[in-house]
Amino acid sequence: MNGEIAIAGVYMPTLLLLAVIAAVLTMLLLRLADYAGLYRFVAYRALVDLCLYVMVLGALSLLAPHIGFHP
Repeated sequence: MNGEIAIAGVYMPTLLLLAVIAAVLTMLLLRLADYAGLYRFVAYRALVDLCLYVMVLGALSLLAPHIGFHP
């Protein structure tokens, strides 16, 4: 993915925008997991958080052409 998106006349890499969206979605998922008590089952919370972020970013980058981000 090597496209750029113009936001208010400023060109930004698509991956940067997807990374920001992934960070927001990951924060929401982490709050949901904490509320549901899922962290009782893991030994290293920070590692689980990082892996969840990488999975969300990977899913967004695979789905980018389908949600309107064309490279």
